[in-house]
Amino acid sequence: MQYFYIEPNVAGGLGNHTVLDPSVHPPIVTKLHYEVEGWFGDVLVTTFPCYLVTEEAQRALQKMGFSGATFADVEVTTSEEFHEDQPGQELPPFVWLKVNGKAGRDDFGIAANYNLVISKRVLELLESLGIPFAVVEPYDGEQQ
Repeated sequence: MQYFYIEPNVAGGLGNHTVLDPSVHPPIVTKLHYEVEGWFGDVLVTTFPCYLVTEEAQRALQKMGFSGATFADVEVTTSEEFHEDQPGQELPPFVWLKVNGKAGRDDFGIAANYNLVISKRVLELLESLGIPFAVVEPYDGEQQ
């Protein structure tokens, strides 16, 4: 199976209600609050070290069957900039995609450089749902 690095669109950042342990790298997040600053349709978004997918993408992934991640609740809010720059924009419901797989083996994994790695079948599914601002590059194993 082929694998790819994917750099999802950064649609926002960690909100004030996020609970994390900054004493380790990457920080361990136990409660995620994502504050959206600008959203342009991607079903997969990020802010280091977390990933979110729309509920639509979650359902499609669950239907397909996948490895290397689980889902959890996330608090999603919008910033003042979001309301100024995108008045009337509605956000779909999002869930936290908690990646715990091995890069190059599971459908979702984190590489040694902390980038997200996904399988070709997950990439094709996400592309069909919409990830226009994600950057995708081939993954050929861990970089030294």
